Amino acid sequence: MAIYHLRATMISRSQGRSATAASAYRVAERIEDRRTGLTFDYAARGGVDYTEILAPDHAPDWVRDRSELWNRVEEAETRKNSQVAREVRVALPDELTHAQRVALVRDYAQTQFVDRGMVADIALHAPGREGDERNHHAHILLTTREVDTEGFTTKNRDWNKVEVLEGWREAWARDSNAALERAGIEDRVDHRTLVAQRDEALELASAARERGDEGAELHETVRAMSLDRPPLPQLSLGAWQLKERGVEVAAVRVWHEVKDRAAEVRQVVQELTGQVRNWLDRAAERV
Repeated sequence: MAIYHLRATMISRSQGRSATAASAYRVAERIEDRRTGLTFDYAARGGVDYTEILAPDHAPDWVRDRSELWNRVEEAETRKNSQVAREVRVALPDELTHAQRVALVRDYAQTQFVDRGMVADIALHAPGREGDERNHHAHILLTTREVDTEGFTTKNRDWNKVEVLEGWREAWARDSNAALERAGIEDRVDHRTLVAQRDEALELASAARERGDEGAELHETVRAMSLDRPPLPQLSLGAWQLKERGVEVAAVRVWHEVKDRAAEVRQVVQELTGQVRNWLDRAAERV
């Protein structure tokens, strides 16, 4: 069953992080940071299915050189607490093929980020060997400054607005659902909270009951039941990396417990959905 997950975070020097290290880890490459003299070598790391740099057409050629790109990002920042990059992490539908997942991420990154003027460094990761085998996901590392034909210019503060983030969240749900539909898959994802989705289902069930549509009422009631569960807790970067490697710390254990509970709810809902369909079929035969 496809799940929705999108989390946007900043890569900041105040947290002891750098854009060069973040990129090297996510794409499993070796990058030397010219500013600090440190070398980040993750070339031996596995699990990276696909990488690519997407940039505006007017950007200079060097932005497609990963080491040069993120070194210039670091060199453009002078403050010790600078926010050097933004990361958007998304869950990818396991139901899609590798090629379909790549196309989904590329199209989303192009429309939501690159067309706005950012450079996007994308990396698709396979599920960890010790974790959930359906845990396909992608990391999209983004520049925070606008780029012209010469290089980076000013920071675009509009990209930090809450409504922009909400637009990204909604767009990911829309694009994911379009990809699932093209692939002939019935599952859909929703960027809204579980509470909002459940309230909508209950309202639709009530409306169906008032107009005497028993089939729609049953369908929406079952959907509301499937949404009556706690959301997956947010994991810190460190906890997420441990989860990918199959390391079970407390936060990861809670995450797995909530996910297992959601799986149990889905199983019950699938059984109820089958019963609802059988009931509707029998009702139709009686009519």
